[in-house]
Amino acid sequence: MTTATRSDLVSPSSSADSQWTIEDSASLYRVPNWSGGYFSINERGTLDARPSGPTGPRIDLMEVIDGLSARGIETPVLLRFTGILEHRLRSLREAFERSMQENNYKGGYLGVYPIKVNQQSQLVHEVRDFGQKYGFGLEVGSKPELLAVLAMTIESPNQAIICNGFKDARYIEAVILATKLGRRIIPVVENVKELRLIIHFAEKHNVRPAIGVRVKLASGGSGRWAESVGVKSKFGLTVAELLEAINTLRRHDMLDSLTLLHCHTGSQLQDISQVKRAITELAHVYVQMQNEGAGLKMIDIGGGLGVDYQGSQTNSPSSMNYSLDEYASDVVYRIGSVCDAAGVEHPTIVTECGRAMVAHSSALIFNVLGSTGPSELVDRSLIDANGSDAEPQPIRDLRSAIATAARPSGRLVECFHDAERAREEALTLFSLGYLTLQERALAERLYWTTCSLVQDRCAKLDEVPEPLARIDDLMCENYFCNFSLFQSLPDHWAIDQLFPIMPIHRLKEEPTERAVLADITCDSDGKIDMFIGNQGTPERTLPVHDLNNETYFLGVFLVGAYQETLGDLHNLFGDAHAVHIDVEDGKWVIGEIVRGDSIREVLSYVQYEPDTLSKHLERECEKAVRAGSMSVAESRILIDFYDNGLKGYTYLDPEADLS
Repeated sequence: MTTATRSDLVSPSSSADSQWTIEDSASLYRVPNWSGGYFSINERGTLDARPSGPTGPRIDLMEVIDGLSARGIETPVLLRFTGILEHRLRSLREAFERSMQENNYKGGYLGVYPIKVNQQSQLVHEVRDFGQKYGFGLEVGSKPELLAVLAMTIESPNQAIICNGFKDARYIEAVILATKLGRRIIPVVENVKELRLIIHFAEKHNVRPAIGVRVKLASGGSGRWAESVGVKSKFGLTVAELLEAINTLRRHDMLDSLTLLHCHTGSQLQDISQVKRAITELAHVYVQMQNEGAGLKMIDIGGGLGVDYQGSQTNSPSSMNYSLDEYASDVVYRIGSVCDAAGVEHPTIVTECGRAMVAHSSALIFNVLGSTGPSELVDRSLIDANGSDAEPQPIRDLRSAIATAARPSGRLVECFHDAERAREEALTLFSLGYLTLQERALAERLYWTTCSLVQDRCAKLDEVPEPLARIDDLMCENYFCNFSLFQSLPDHWAIDQLFPIMPIHRLKEEPTERAVLADITCDSDGKIDMFIGNQGTPERTLPVHDLNNETYFLGVFLVGAYQETLGDLHNLFGDAHAVHIDVEDGKWVIGEIVRGDSIREVLSYVQYEPDTLSKHLERECEKAVRAGSMSVAESRILIDFYDNGLKGYTYLDPEADLS
């Protein structure tokens, strides 16, 4: 295994005759396609963040990582860019405002942030503050989320709160009472029982609440979450139940309280045609409910606005075939045209596009600890080495294959197939006891050297033969990275979500290796082996630079949505450090540092008592001292390690003192 040690954060310059440019790196990693203008490569070959968009000030990510290291904050670290968050909210509002002006739409726009997308307190507070500035509200989907939002909006009582999800009696009574505090809070009815509870507590406390209702649309979803909408969806009322709800409210003289119609169009909708169908159906339901006498004034289209993770602008699960402006235009036009045809006033359009609000604002940065792979077995000295006639036939065949691969005119496909067959035969002979350990090792070196030669020659071909199309994947390295996939990128493991991944430095150098990224958990699933290719399609390996015994940093981008909330404690790797980065006077500043979990904290999460554990170890060390198997000084070293370890970060420290 090749290990890397931390050195000065200065990369060696490219060779004088190198033709590789930062434009080549931008194209290779598709930075302009997925970044939304929030990230770019600077002339030094490092990656910049541009929180205010393409024309705003730059933040050199390597400068940030260096500055954090000086403050004792090592990678892995999650960088949250406050400016990107604000820019996303402002862009969403401006897109709808433009569309409403272009379509002569008379209703308003209300964006709400579903805090389930990322419930971290610091981020939600920022959304709340920017929401007051741009007219955004908050959405909650559980009792804990409701309790958090009620308390954090005391100073902004007019900020809208939409209550989705299943609700019990105490939850609904709290919502009804919150209206007496002057809160602009709307419980969304998910089933008929909830409606009866709302009516009961409204009458008990003499309140006329604003009520929402979610309808199940017939329009199907698309992508990974296609089954989350339609008649079999988890939430909402069928049209028959919706009519029953209208009649129930009419009997209690509360039909005017029904102010919001809600639907769930899906999550990460990649196809704009599905958006159009769902919104059109919802608009027709809205006007029909108006005709039934409902006091509707708001139409909530839920979430669904996608994020183009792979930057291909296609109808694929990790992409989207439309822009923010097209999305807003289609929503506004279709709701407006249906209402105009029915002679109904234009409602306020509500969106819950949490993914599109926060995904761009966070990036995970981690260091590479080392690598292992076929390159360790490549030995070019074997090209001209002569064997003996006494060698087993598979080894002689491998020597023939390597000689063919080394010749400029050698038949690549044939020698590659010959090498594969000979290697298989060598492994079979070893399993039967006819090959020595030394002979098996020689066979492995011959095989991988042959593959390396084939790879070199394929790189010079205009068109690689189909049998050799995966040679780069075969020769890829495993880069061991200082993070937990299950904690920081659970969607890659769970649903094969693609994320943009690239080095954040050395971008003036051509990457010479291809790698799969392995995390530091003891789990074979803890790896990233699907990446965004330079044509926008998924690839099995990532182009990377060789480590050169220096610290190498990679970044994973667009991770602001769901990843922190869904992360788990696999192997007891806890939350990574999170740092909020702002811009003041054109320079980056640290807004807030949220230190990652200590080992003491993660042990307590799973009901261990760290102090008790420490005492157990102290007693064991005393026994060893009395027995003479350990000195007092040695016992202190172990006890100090244990106590300091409990206070430390759960991730690896490449600078650990080995003295």
